[in-house]
Amino acid sequence: MEEVDLLQEATQEAEAAEDSRALYEVKMKFLGRTGKVTALLKGMKEIAQEARPAFGKRVNALREALEEKFAALEEKVKQKELEKKLAGENIDVTMPGRHTKQGALHPVTRVKDRLIDLFSGMGFEVFEGPEIESEYYNFTALNTPADHPARDMQDTFYLTEEFLLRTQTSAGQIRVMEQKKPPIKILSPGRVFRSDDDATHSPMFHQMEGLVVDKHITLCDLQGMLDEFAKKMFSETSKTRLRPSYFPFTEPSVEVDVSCAACGGKGCSLCKGTGWIEVLGAGMVNRRVLENCGVDPDEYSGFAFGMGIERIAMLKYGINNIKLLTENDTRFLEQFKD
Repeated sequence: MEEVDLLQEATQEAEAAEDSRALYEVKMKFLGRTGKVTALLKGMKEIAQEARPAFGKRVNALREALEEKFAALEEKVKQKELEKKLAGENIDVTMPGRHTKQGALHPVTRVKDRLIDLFSGMGFEVFEGPEIESEYYNFTALNTPADHPARDMQDTFYLTEEFLLRTQTSAGQIRVMEQKKPPIKILSPGRVFRSDDDATHSPMFHQMEGLVVDKHITLCDLQGMLDEFAKKMFSETSKTRLRPSYFPFTEPSVEVDVSCAACGGKGCSLCKGTGWIEVLGAGMVNRRVLENCGVDPDEYSGFAFGMGIERIAMLKYGINNIKLLTENDTRFLEQFKD
């Protein structure tokens, strides 16, 4: 009989199926909308009227038998696939674990956070100005002459005749003094941009500027604060010294050296035998700068200082090339962990 042949054919093909997908395809081949069993039912119209009930009964019995057979095989195949999956996911507890490398803060970020923490402990507030500045805030208000070399295009990135990428975070000090009356004690960190590129300079780097304006502020206050900075940042035995210098926005102006932490001031290759390392520039705020901001220079005085964060990081961690700080080489960066 045709029904018996279909049952045997379907059983053989179903039992030969290796996975759920193959078994499903066999099931659709016989029981689907276009399957062989469905075709038998559609062909009943070609059978004599009196033979149709018996034929229909046999086909329905075949369908039920196949559905039971497929249901049993589906359960068997699913169990087999589950066992195979679990076997492949077995964990060998005797195998060594996979180590995930622990990240660390970039040395520039570490130094920046340390400086903010250090000066915040001295009462400084943090102010962050815009990176795109006007020529007024970046130069004119800071008493930089119109013919000063720093204004030249070979030193400064101009966006228009009026606006530029700031060359110093000192511009933020002007903004604060315009908006706030003394006493003022602010710290201004951020990125700055200059047309300069060698082993110790980069076109983009980070600065940390500080400003204090109040009554009776003197150069002694500046050095006392810098002494505390040097001890907290480098070594408890660190000392500072001030050397005369020139900056348009401070008068008098000084270069600040810190005793070499590597040799204790005795002289080594790091400090080039001098026992001292230059770390920043500073000075008393120029009277003209105070006047430009509406601050009476006869009543108030102040000091300002500025340092390159990359330079502090290079000195603190013994880095000999500033480009290492921007290459994102993990072999270099993973050295800076607590």
